[in-house]
Amino acid sequence: MTRYTVVWHRLCEDELVELWISDDNRSALAAAVDRIDSELAIDPSSKGSRVSDRSRELTVGSVQVLFRVREDDRVVEVFSVAKV
Repeated sequence: MTRYTVVWHRLCEDELVELWISDDNRSALAAAVDRIDSELAIDPSSKGSRVSDRSRELTVGSVQVLFRVREDDRVVEVFSVAKV
């Protein structure tokens, strides 16, 4: 089992801060983000659903992310996060 490094783009980090500030259930938000990291670290190309040739989306709890997988580098780039 090959693990991938999950990288959140800077804009996503800013979006997460905004979600954290406005969320009444921060523990659920933190748990969802932790699970997203864990899920995407192993076999990310099979997680979520495909939205384009290079992008996939994954929803955990009330958090949805868009990400792309760089297979050669074993890196997952999370480039969008939103509360659903």
